[in-house]
Amino acid sequence: MNASQPAVRTGGVVTTLALAGTVAAVMQTLVTPLIAELPQILDTSSSNAAWVVTVTLLVAGVCVPVSGRLGDLIGKRRMLLICALPLVVGSVVCALSSTIVPMIVGRGLQGMGMGMVPLGIALLRDVVPAAKLSGSIALVSASMGIGGALGLPISAAVAEYASWRVLFWGSAVLALMIAALIWFFVPDVPAGAKGQRFDAPGATGLAIGLVSLLLAISKGADWGWGSGTTLGLFAVAVVALGVWGLYELRTRDPLVDLRTTARPRVLFTNIASILVGVGMYAFMLIAPQLLQFPETTGYGLGQSMLAAGLWMAPGCVMMMIVSPLGGKLINARGPKLALVLGALVIAAGYGLSLMLMGTAWGLMIVGLVINSGVGLAYGAMPALIMSSVPLSETAAANGFNTLMRSLGTTIGSAVIGVVLAQMTINLGGGHTIASEDGFRVGLAIGCGVALLAAAVAAVIPGRARPTEDETDRATAVEEATARS
Repeated sequence: MNASQPAVRTGGVVTTLALAGTVAAVMQTLVTPLIAELPQILDTSSSNAAWVVTVTLLVAGVCVPVSGRLGDLIGKRRMLLICALPLVVGSVVCALSSTIVPMIVGRGLQGMGMGMVPLGIALLRDVVPAAKLSGSIALVSASMGIGGALGLPISAAVAEYASWRVLFWGSAVLALMIAALIWFFVPDVPAGAKGQRFDAPGATGLAIGLVSLLLAISKGADWGWGSGTTLGLFAVAVVALGVWGLYELRTRDPLVDLRTTARPRVLFTNIASILVGVGMYAFMLIAPQLLQFPETTGYGLGQSMLAAGLWMAPGCVMMMIVSPLGGKLINARGPKLALVLGALVIAAGYGLSLMLMGTAWGLMIVGLVINSGVGLAYGAMPALIMSSVPLSETAAANGFNTLMRSLGTTIGSAVIGVVLAQMTINLGGGHTIASEDGFRVGLAIGCGVALLAAAVAAVIPGRARPTEDETDRATAVEEATARS
């Protein structure tokens, strides 16, 4: 490798990939300020309007692991550019929509772009020198949380002071900008699994299983957890994922190598990822409601949507600050310690929340602590995964890990939603809202789940031996740098 060049060139790559992940994550929270207004905007019912949020989750759940595998097969840079296309098209479709169907189509296309995050993380292993790899992984991995946190105040401000269509035109411009940055700054590295076939039956089976599972979890509270629809979807998910797993174990080039996924180091990391996802999302659901509920309740803080987003925004700044520090910790003490510490910091933040939830400043401090823990944990997860899988599976393995994080946020949303729906107070006139006790229980759940994540992370075994010859990786870095 030419020692005089990598710092500038890899800096451009890391910045581009971090921005790509942030923009993709922003797409998920883009419509949050519009949720209450969507039925009027699209001339539809509230239940139909909810699909504008749900469809992005479903499509992302299916496309993230598929995009990761395709990145291993045809090249990660090519797949990053392909992922940018539906972000642009979907944003334009949403901006032009006046009814529910095209809006759902556009939001589904935006969900396809979430594959950028695991692709970007995996590509770092190919092009970034080992000394800078951990910090780079931490920053790009944390972009999921950073984008989600940034999306709320930005979209709230735009929705309040401009037309809602500006949100989607702006996201189209951002997606085009990301595509241009990828084209100019990201090198074209040879595909790690070139020559293998794409597992179309595996992708279909996984899609059926995941859509059924995510749909049941995300809509179960609305349909009723004991309803025939919800139970039927759970049954389909169990059968489809079971058949899919058997097929993946027998096919030559699986979409997800379940034998690799079953390695204790990978398995426990993915379990911890689900739990961290639950812990992160619990606060993201509770804090905005506490900030916006009226002061007459005795525990609400009476903030506007925009003000609530601004109170939470410092948390994403803290995540950006902590991510490179987490990379240094990973280099010095290993990713396992960083993951354990991150989960414990999240738990500490929830412990503080039970004492500081009565003021906006207190919730901001809690957000700073929790997001610090998320930054540490999110940087450690892909480092653990990539140190445990072959180079030919890095994108697919990271895609699966990203899916586990998303599954965690979906479960967290469902669990906290049930708690807040069951523990309510009556405001009169038939209006009920979540009670203070409901919020406290939700925060306690977040603390407990984070502690469980720390316990799972603590039993992740050490890396017995490298899965890839280090000289092969060095050669890949040199080739990538020479092409850039």
